[in-house]
Amino acid sequence: MRRFLKAAAAAALAVTAMAGTASAEDKSLTLCWAAWDPANALAELSKDFTAESGIQMKFEFVPWTSFADRFLNELNSGGKLCDLLIGDSQWIGGSATYGHYVKLNDFFAANNISMDDFLPATVYAYSTWPKGSENYWALPAMGDALGWVYRKDWFARPELREEFKKTYGRELEPPTTWAELKDIGTFFQGRQIDGKTVYGIAMYTERGSEGITMGVTGALYANGFQYEDPANPYHMEGFVNSPNAVQALEVYKDLYKCCTPPGHSNAYMVENLDAYRSGQVAIQMNWFAFFPGILKDENVGGDKSGFFVNPKMSVEASALGGQGISVVSYSDKKDLALEYIKWFAKPDVQKKWWALGGYSCHKAVLEDPGFASSAPFAADFLRAMSNVKDFWQEPTYAELLQAMQARIHDYVVADKGTAKEALDLLIKDWTQVFEDDGKL
Repeated sequence: MRRFLKAAAAAALAVTAMAGTASAEDKSLTLCWAAWDPANALAELSKDFTAESGIQMKFEFVPWTSFADRFLNELNSGGKLCDLLIGDSQWIGGSATYGHYVKLNDFFAANNISMDDFLPATVYAYSTWPKGSENYWALPAMGDALGWVYRKDWFARPELREEFKKTYGRELEPPTTWAELKDIGTFFQGRQIDGKTVYGIAMYTERGSEGITMGVTGALYANGFQYEDPANPYHMEGFVNSPNAVQALEVYKDLYKCCTPPGHSNAYMVENLDAYRSGQVAIQMNWFAFFPGILKDENVGGDKSGFFVNPKMSVEASALGGQGISVVSYSDKKDLALEYIKWFAKPDVQKKWWALGGYSCHKAVLEDPGFASSAPFAADFLRAMSNVKDFWQEPTYAELLQAMQARIHDYVVADKGTAKEALDLLIKDWTQVFEDDGKL
Protein backbone atom coordinates (compact mmCIF):
# COMPACT_ATOMS: atom_id res chain seq x y z
CA MET A 1 0.00 0.00 0.00
CA ARG A 2 1.00 3.71 -0.29
CA ARG A 3 3.01 3.14 -3.46
CA PHE A 4 5.19 4.99 -5.94
CA LEU A 5 3.47 8.02 -7.41
CA LYS A 6 6.04 8.73 -10.09
CA ALA A 7 8.16 6.55 -12.31
CA ALA A 8 11.48 5.42 -10.97
CA ALA A 9 14.35 6.88 -12.94
CA ALA A 10 17.85 6.53 -11.61
CA ALA A 11 21.10 5.09 -12.82
CA ALA A 12 22.07 1.89 -11.08
CA LEU A 13 24.90 2.36 -8.62
CA ALA A 14 27.37 -0.23 -7.40
CA VAL A 15 26.38 -1.48 -3.97
CA THR A 16 28.74 -2.85 -1.36
CA ALA A 17 26.93 -3.90 1.78
CA MET A 18 29.58 -2.92 4.27
CA ALA A 19 30.82 0.21 2.58
CA GLY A 20 30.47 3.61 4.11
CA THR A 21 31.63 3.15 7.69
CA ALA A 22 30.38 5.90 9.94
CA SER A 23 32.79 8.03 11.86
CA ALA A 24 33.10 7.52 15.59
CA GLU A 25 31.74 11.01 16.13
CA ASP A 26 28.47 10.23 14.36
CA LYS A 27 27.04 7.04 15.77
CA SER A 28 23.51 7.78 14.67
CA LEU A 29 21.05 6.53 12.09
CA THR A 30 18.08 8.08 10.34
CA LEU A 31 15.14 5.79 9.68
CA CYS A 32 12.56 6.96 7.16
CA TRP A 33 8.93 5.88 7.09
CA ALA A 34 5.39 7.20 7.01
CA ALA A 35 3.94 9.25 9.86
CA TRP A 36 1.38 7.02 11.58
CA ASP A 37 0.83 5.04 14.76
CA PRO A 38 3.14 2.11 13.85
CA ALA A 39 5.99 4.57 13.27
CA ASN A 40 5.50 5.95 16.78
CA ALA A 41 5.60 2.38 18.10
CA LEU A 42 8.84 1.75 16.22
CA ALA A 43 10.40 4.91 17.66
CA GLU A 44 9.55 3.63 21.13
CA LEU A 45 10.91 0.17 20.35
CA SER A 46 14.13 1.64 18.95
CA LYS A 47 15.04 3.09 22.33
CA ASP A 48 16.09 -0.47 23.22
CA PHE A 49 18.43 -0.52 20.23
CA THR A 50 20.09 2.70 21.36
CA ALA A 51 20.44 1.38 24.90
CA GLU A 52 22.13 -1.79 23.64
CA SER A 53 24.30 -0.34 20.88
CA GLY A 54 24.93 3.28 21.79
CA ILE A 55 23.71 4.24 18.31
CA GLN A 56 21.29 7.15 18.41
CA MET A 57 18.15 6.90 16.27
CA LYS A 58 16.67 9.77 14.31
CA PHE A 59 13.40 9.49 12.43
CA GLU A 60 12.02 11.10 9.31
CA PHE A 61 8.30 10.33 9.32
CA VAL A 62 6.34 11.82 6.42
CA PRO A 63 2.52 11.95 6.07
CA TRP A 64 1.08 9.32 3.74
CA THR A 65 -0.12 11.99 1.35
CA SER A 66 3.48 12.84 0.45
CA PHE A 67 5.29 9.68 1.61
CA ALA A 68 5.90 8.13 -1.82
CA ASP A 69 6.82 11.38 -3.56
CA ARG A 70 9.18 12.39 -0.78
CA PHE A 71 11.17 9.19 -0.54
CA LEU A 72 11.07 8.26 -4.21
CA ASN A 73 12.67 11.60 -4.97
CA GLU A 74 15.21 10.95 -2.23
CA LEU A 75 16.14 7.57 -3.70
CA ASN A 76 16.22 8.76 -7.30
CA SER A 77 18.53 11.63 -6.39
CA GLY A 78 20.92 9.38 -4.47
CA GLY A 79 20.16 11.31 -1.32
CA LYS A 80 21.78 10.49 2.00
CA LEU A 81 18.92 11.45 4.32
CA CYS A 82 17.77 7.88 4.96
CA ASP A 83 20.10 5.21 6.26
CA LEU A 84 17.17 2.85 6.74
CA LEU A 85 13.93 3.01 4.80
CA ILE A 86 10.67 1.18 5.37
CA GLY A 87 9.33 1.27 1.84
CA ASP A 88 6.29 -0.34 0.29
CA SER A 89 6.29 -3.79 -1.22
CA GLN A 90 5.98 -2.33 -4.73
CA TRP A 91 9.22 -0.46 -4.26
CA ILE A 92 11.30 -3.65 -4.28
CA GLY A 93 11.40 -4.11 -8.05
CA GLY A 94 12.50 -0.58 -8.86
CA SER A 95 14.81 -0.22 -5.86
CA ALA A 96 16.63 -3.45 -6.67
CA THR A 97 16.86 -2.66 -10.39
CA TYR A 98 18.07 0.92 -9.91
CA GLY A 99 20.47 0.17 -7.05
CA HIS A 100 18.62 2.03 -4.29
CA TYR A 101 18.74 -0.81 -1.74
CA VAL A 102 21.58 -2.95 -0.41
CA LYS A 103 21.22 -6.63 -1.26
CA LEU A 104 21.13 -8.43 2.08
CA ASN A 105 21.85 -12.08 1.24
CA ASP A 106 25.47 -12.13 2.41
CA PHE A 107 24.63 -10.19 5.55
CA PHE A 108 21.78 -12.54 6.41
CA ALA A 109 24.01 -15.56 5.90
CA ALA A 110 26.85 -14.12 8.00
CA ASN A 111 24.51 -13.31 10.88
CA ASN A 112 22.30 -16.40 10.85
CA ILE A 113 19.19 -14.47 9.83
CA SER A 114 16.95 -16.93 8.05
CA MET A 115 14.02 -15.92 5.90
CA ASP A 116 12.46 -19.24 6.92
CA ASP A 117 11.77 -17.56 10.28
CA PHE A 118 9.34 -15.12 8.66
CA LEU A 119 5.88 -15.68 7.20
CA PRO A 120 6.40 -16.81 3.58
CA ALA A 121 3.92 -14.32 2.12
CA THR A 122 5.81 -11.42 3.71
CA VAL A 123 9.20 -12.65 2.51
CA TYR A 124 7.87 -13.02 -1.02
CA ALA A 125 6.18 -9.63 -1.06
CA TYR A 126 8.43 -7.43 1.05
CA SER A 127 11.91 -8.86 0.48
CA THR A 128 12.45 -10.58 -2.86
CA TRP A 129 13.26 -9.41 -6.35
CA PRO A 130 12.85 -10.99 -8.81
CA LYS A 131 9.71 -12.51 -7.32
CA GLY A 132 10.15 -16.09 -6.23
CA SER A 133 13.93 -15.77 -6.15
CA GLU A 134 16.17 -15.87 -3.09
CA ASN A 135 17.49 -12.37 -3.68
CA TYR A 136 16.62 -10.34 -0.59
CA TRP A 137 16.49 -6.53 -0.49
CA ALA A 138 14.61 -6.00 2.77
CA LEU A 139 13.73 -7.66 6.05
CA PRO A 140 9.95 -8.08 6.52
CA ALA A 141 9.08 -5.30 8.94
CA MET A 142 5.39 -4.42 8.98
CA GLY A 143 2.85 -7.02 7.96
CA ASP A 144 -0.44 -5.61 6.73
CA ALA A 145 -3.54 -6.47 4.73
CA LEU A 146 -6.83 -4.89 3.84
CA GLY A 147 -9.44 -5.56 6.53
CA TRP A 148 -12.77 -4.24 7.71
CA VAL A 149 -14.09 -2.58 10.87
CA TYR A 150 -17.72 -2.40 11.98
CA ARG A 151 -19.77 -0.74 14.69
CA LYS A 152 -20.19 -3.74 16.96
CA ASP A 153 -22.36 -1.72 19.32
CA TRP A 154 -24.80 -0.85 16.51
CA PHE A 155 -24.92 -4.45 15.32
CA ALA A 156 -25.85 -5.49 18.88
CA ARG A 157 -28.91 -3.26 19.19
CA PRO A 158 -32.01 -5.49 19.57
CA GLU A 159 -34.29 -3.28 17.46
CA LEU A 160 -31.79 -3.21 14.58
CA ARG A 161 -31.18 -6.94 14.80
CA GLU A 162 -34.91 -7.62 14.73
CA GLU A 163 -35.50 -5.37 11.72
CA PHE A 164 -32.52 -6.75 9.81
CA LYS A 165 -33.61 -10.36 10.38
CA LYS A 166 -37.14 -9.56 9.27
CA THR A 167 -35.82 -7.90 6.11
CA TYR A 168 -33.00 -10.26 5.12
CA GLY A 169 -33.87 -13.49 6.88
CA ARG A 170 -30.61 -13.78 8.79
CA GLU A 171 -28.89 -12.34 11.84
CA LEU A 172 -27.11 -8.99 11.71
CA GLU A 173 -23.53 -10.22 11.89
CA PRO A 174 -20.26 -9.30 10.15
CA PRO A 175 -20.52 -10.27 6.46
CA THR A 176 -18.67 -13.24 4.99
CA THR A 177 -19.49 -12.40 1.36
CA TRP A 178 -19.67 -9.21 -0.69
CA ALA A 179 -23.39 -9.84 -1.21
CA GLU A 180 -23.92 -9.82 2.56
CA LEU A 181 -21.75 -6.71 2.78
CA LYS A 182 -24.06 -4.91 0.36
CA ASP A 183 -27.14 -5.97 2.35
CA ILE A 184 -25.66 -4.50 5.53
CA GLY A 185 -24.53 -1.34 3.79
CA THR A 186 -27.99 -0.88 2.32
CA PHE A 187 -29.60 -1.49 5.71
CA PHE A 188 -27.61 1.27 7.41
CA GLN A 189 -27.62 3.75 4.52
CA GLY A 190 -29.52 6.89 5.54
CA ARG A 191 -30.67 5.36 8.83
CA GLN A 192 -31.21 7.43 11.96
CA ILE A 193 -29.12 6.29 14.93
CA ASP A 194 -29.20 8.34 18.13
CA GLY A 195 -30.76 11.22 16.23
CA LYS A 196 -28.05 11.31 13.58
CA THR A 197 -28.21 10.22 9.93
CA VAL A 198 -25.63 7.51 9.28
CA TYR A 199 -24.47 5.65 6.20
CA GLY A 200 -23.37 2.17 5.28
CA ILE A 201 -19.75 1.88 4.24
CA ALA A 202 -16.60 3.99 3.90
CA MET A 203 -14.63 2.48 1.03
CA TYR A 204 -11.62 3.50 -1.03
CA THR A 205 -12.33 5.78 -4.00
CA GLU A 206 -9.26 8.06 -4.10
CA ARG A 207 -7.78 8.66 -7.54
CA GLY A 208 -4.54 10.60 -6.98
CA SER A 209 -2.25 7.95 -5.51
CA GLU A 210 -3.41 4.33 -5.08
CA GLY A 211 -6.62 4.38 -3.09
CA ILE A 212 -9.25 3.08 -5.48
CA THR A 213 -6.87 0.43 -6.80
CA MET A 214 -6.27 -0.91 -3.30
CA GLY A 215 -10.02 -1.03 -2.69
CA VAL A 216 -11.04 -2.55 -6.00
CA THR A 217 -8.35 -5.22 -5.86
CA GLY A 218 -9.87 -6.33 -2.57
CA ALA A 219 -12.98 -7.22 -4.58
CA LEU A 220 -11.05 -8.58 -7.58
CA TYR A 221 -8.87 -10.90 -5.51
CA ALA A 222 -11.97 -12.20 -3.72
CA ASN A 223 -13.24 -13.36 -7.12
CA GLY A 224 -10.05 -15.11 -8.23
CA PHE A 225 -8.41 -12.27 -10.16
CA GLN A 226 -5.07 -12.87 -11.90
CA TYR A 227 -2.88 -10.19 -13.43
CA GLU A 228 -1.45 -12.34 -16.19
CA ASP A 229 -1.48 -15.75 -17.78
CA PRO A 230 0.58 -17.95 -15.42
CA ALA A 231 1.98 -19.79 -18.44
CA ASN A 232 2.68 -16.63 -20.43
CA PRO A 233 3.94 -13.71 -18.30
CA TYR A 234 2.74 -10.20 -19.12
CA HIS A 235 -0.07 -11.52 -21.33
CA MET A 236 -3.29 -10.34 -19.73
CA GLU A 237 -6.15 -10.92 -22.17
CA GLY A 238 -8.74 -13.20 -20.62
CA PHE A 239 -7.31 -12.68 -17.13
CA VAL A 240 -7.43 -8.98 -16.25
CA ASN A 241 -10.75 -8.75 -18.15
CA SER A 242 -12.14 -12.18 -17.25
CA PRO A 243 -15.87 -12.56 -16.49
CA ASN A 244 -15.03 -12.86 -12.79
CA ALA A 245 -12.98 -9.65 -12.93
CA VAL A 246 -15.83 -7.83 -14.65
CA GLN A 247 -18.28 -9.10 -12.04
CA ALA A 248 -16.06 -8.02 -9.13
CA LEU A 249 -15.62 -4.53 -10.56
CA GLU A 250 -19.38 -4.22 -11.00
CA VAL A 251 -19.92 -5.33 -7.41
CA TYR A 252 -17.50 -2.69 -6.17
CA LYS A 253 -19.26 0.04 -8.11
CA ASP A 254 -22.67 -1.13 -6.87
CA LEU A 255 -21.42 -0.94 -3.30
CA TYR A 256 -20.05 2.55 -3.84
CA LYS A 257 -23.30 3.76 -5.40
CA CYS A 258 -25.63 2.27 -2.81
CA CYS A 259 -23.90 2.58 0.47
CA THR A 260 -21.30 5.33 0.90
CA PRO A 261 -21.62 8.73 2.61
CA PRO A 262 -22.36 11.78 0.44
CA GLY A 263 -19.24 13.14 -1.23
CA HIS A 264 -17.15 10.03 -0.51
CA SER A 265 -15.74 10.07 -4.06
CA ASN A 266 -12.05 10.67 -3.38
CA ALA A 267 -11.44 8.83 -0.13
CA TYR A 268 -8.56 6.73 1.11
CA MET A 269 -7.16 5.77 4.51
CA VAL A 270 -7.57 9.02 6.42
CA GLU A 271 -10.99 9.85 4.98
CA ASN A 272 -12.30 6.40 5.87
CA LEU A 273 -10.92 6.69 9.38
CA ASP A 274 -12.53 10.09 9.79
CA ALA A 275 -15.90 8.85 8.55
CA TYR A 276 -15.83 5.92 10.92
CA ARG A 277 -14.50 7.69 14.00
CA SER A 278 -17.02 10.50 13.63
CA GLY A 279 -19.92 8.02 13.61
CA GLN A 280 -20.91 8.53 9.97
CA VAL A 281 -20.71 4.90 8.87
CA ALA A 282 -21.42 1.41 10.16
CA ILE A 283 -18.45 -0.17 8.34
CA GLN A 284 -15.14 0.94 6.90
CA MET A 285 -12.49 -0.80 4.83
CA ASN A 286 -8.96 -0.03 5.94
CA TRP A 287 -5.56 -1.53 6.63
CA PHE A 288 -5.04 -3.72 9.69
CA ALA A 289 -2.26 -1.31 10.69
CA PHE A 290 -4.91 1.16 11.86
CA PHE A 291 -6.83 -1.28 14.02
CA PRO A 292 -4.81 -0.85 17.26
CA GLY A 293 -5.51 2.87 17.06
CA ILE A 294 -9.23 2.27 16.53
CA LEU A 295 -9.36 0.15 19.67
CA LYS A 296 -7.95 3.09 21.64
CA ASP A 297 -10.17 5.72 20.05
CA GLU A 298 -12.35 7.54 22.59
CA ASN A 299 -15.37 7.54 20.26
CA VAL A 300 -15.34 4.06 18.69
CA GLY A 301 -12.79 2.11 20.72
CA GLY A 302 -13.12 -0.82 23.08
CA ASP A 303 -16.23 -2.94 22.62
CA LYS A 304 -17.78 -0.44 20.20
CA SER A 305 -15.79 -1.83 17.26
CA GLY A 306 -15.35 -5.26 15.76
CA PHE A 307 -13.22 -6.54 12.90
CA PHE A 308 -13.54 -8.98 10.01
CA VAL A 309 -11.47 -10.21 7.08
CA ASN A 310 -12.11 -9.28 3.48
CA PRO A 311 -15.36 -11.01 2.43
CA LYS A 312 -15.24 -13.51 -0.41
CA MET A 313 -17.05 -13.77 -3.69
CA SER A 314 -15.75 -17.04 -5.09
CA VAL A 315 -12.58 -17.32 -2.99
CA GLU A 316 -11.15 -15.87 0.21
CA ALA A 317 -8.34 -13.43 -0.50
CA SER A 318 -7.08 -10.07 0.77
CA ALA A 319 -5.16 -7.17 -0.71
CA LEU A 320 -1.64 -6.99 0.70
CA GLY A 321 -0.29 -3.93 2.45
CA GLY A 322 2.82 -3.67 4.57
CA GLN A 323 6.51 -3.03 4.10
CA GLY A 324 10.02 -4.30 4.52
CA ILE A 325 12.94 -2.42 6.04
CA SER A 326 15.91 -1.81 3.76
CA VAL A 327 19.38 -0.34 3.98
CA VAL A 328 19.70 2.55 1.54
CA SER A 329 22.70 2.09 -0.73
CA TYR A 330 23.58 5.80 -0.69
CA SER A 331 24.00 5.91 3.09
CA ASP A 332 27.43 6.56 4.56
CA LYS A 333 26.45 4.46 7.59
CA LYS A 334 25.53 1.14 6.07
CA ASP A 335 27.49 -0.73 8.72
CA LEU A 336 25.43 0.84 11.50
CA ALA A 337 22.21 0.35 9.53
CA LEU A 338 22.97 -3.35 9.22
CA GLU A 339 23.43 -3.51 12.99
CA TYR A 340 19.87 -2.22 13.30
CA ILE A 341 18.59 -4.87 10.88
CA LYS A 342 20.33 -7.58 12.90
CA TRP A 343 18.79 -6.29 16.12
CA PHE A 344 15.31 -5.88 14.65
CA ALA A 345 15.31 -9.48 13.39
CA LYS A 346 15.63 -10.92 16.90
CA PRO A 347 12.55 -12.85 18.09
CA ASP A 348 12.37 -11.03 21.42
CA VAL A 349 12.46 -7.67 19.63
CA GLN A 350 9.75 -8.84 17.25
CA LYS A 351 7.53 -9.86 20.18
CA LYS A 352 7.86 -6.42 21.72
CA TRP A 353 7.19 -4.86 18.30
CA TRP A 354 3.79 -6.59 18.23
CA ALA A 355 3.07 -5.63 21.84
CA LEU A 356 3.71 -1.96 21.06
CA GLY A 357 1.36 -1.89 18.06
CA GLY A 358 3.53 -2.98 15.14
CA TYR A 359 2.68 -5.99 12.99
CA SER A 360 5.50 -8.48 13.22
CA CYS A 361 6.09 -10.92 10.36
CA HIS A 362 8.19 -13.28 12.49
CA LYS A 363 6.96 -16.82 13.05
CA ALA A 364 8.07 -16.65 16.69
CA VAL A 365 5.28 -14.10 17.12
CA LEU A 366 2.65 -15.24 14.65
CA GLU A 367 2.88 -18.94 15.47
CA ASP A 368 2.83 -18.46 19.22
CA PRO A 369 -0.23 -20.34 20.61
CA GLY A 370 -1.43 -17.18 22.31
CA PHE A 371 -1.15 -14.86 19.31
CA ALA A 372 -4.69 -15.28 17.98
CA SER A 373 -6.17 -14.13 21.28
CA SER A 374 -3.64 -11.36 21.91
CA ALA A 375 -5.84 -8.70 20.23
CA PRO A 376 -9.42 -8.64 18.90
CA PHE A 377 -8.10 -8.50 15.33
CA ALA A 378 -5.10 -10.85 15.70
CA ALA A 379 -6.85 -13.99 14.45
CA ASP A 380 -8.30 -12.11 11.45
CA PHE A 381 -4.85 -10.71 10.67
CA LEU A 382 -3.41 -14.24 10.53
CA ARG A 383 -6.27 -15.37 8.35
CA ALA A 384 -5.86 -12.44 5.98
CA MET A 385 -2.10 -12.87 5.67
CA SER A 386 -2.59 -16.51 4.67
CA ASN A 387 -4.18 -15.54 1.34
CA VAL A 388 -2.86 -12.07 0.42
CA LYS A 389 -2.22 -10.91 -3.12
CA ASP A 390 -0.29 -7.85 -4.24
CA PHE A 391 -0.23 -5.42 -7.13
CA TRP A 392 2.51 -5.50 -9.77
CA GLN A 393 5.98 -5.09 -8.24
CA GLU A 394 7.63 -4.24 -11.55
CA PRO A 395 10.12 -1.36 -11.83
CA THR A 396 7.43 0.25 -14.00
CA TYR A 397 5.01 0.00 -11.07
CA ALA A 398 4.17 3.71 -11.11
CA GLU A 399 2.92 3.72 -14.70
CA LEU A 400 0.94 0.53 -14.10
CA LEU A 401 -0.68 2.01 -11.03
CA GLN A 402 -1.51 5.35 -12.62
CA ALA A 403 -3.26 3.57 -15.48
CA MET A 404 -5.39 1.48 -13.14
CA GLN A 405 -6.24 4.44 -10.95
CA ALA A 406 -7.56 6.35 -13.95
CA ARG A 407 -9.47 3.51 -15.63
CA ILE A 408 -11.11 2.24 -12.45
CA HIS A 409 -12.01 5.66 -11.07
CA ASP A 410 -13.53 6.64 -14.41
CA TYR A 411 -15.81 3.61 -14.25
CA VAL A 412 -16.66 3.40 -10.56
CA VAL A 413 -16.97 7.06 -9.64
CA ALA A 414 -17.35 8.97 -12.91
CA ASP A 415 -19.76 6.48 -14.57
CA LYS A 416 -17.75 6.22 -17.78
CA GLY A 417 -18.39 3.08 -19.81
CA THR A 418 -18.81 -0.47 -18.58
CA ALA A 419 -16.66 -2.62 -16.33
CA LYS A 420 -15.57 -4.72 -19.31
CA GLU A 421 -14.60 -1.62 -21.27
CA ALA A 422 -12.59 -0.28 -18.33
CA LEU A 423 -10.64 -3.53 -17.99
CA ASP A 424 -10.11 -3.82 -21.75
CA LEU A 425 -8.64 -0.32 -21.78
CA LEU A 426 -6.49 -1.17 -18.78
CA ILE A 427 -5.00 -4.13 -20.65
CA LYS A 428 -4.11 -1.80 -23.51
CA ASP A 429 -2.45 0.62 -21.08
CA TRP A 430 -0.48 -2.10 -19.33
CA THR A 431 0.53 -3.77 -22.58
CA GLN A 432 2.02 -0.48 -23.75
CA VAL A 433 3.94 -0.12 -20.48
CA PHE A 434 5.42 -3.60 -20.79
CA GLU A 435 6.23 -3.09 -24.46
CA ASP A 436 8.07 0.13 -23.65
CA ASP A 437 9.94 -1.73 -20.89
CA GLY A 438 10.98 -4.53 -23.26
CA LYS A 439 8.89 -7.17 -21.52
CA LEU A 440 6.67 -7.79 -24.56
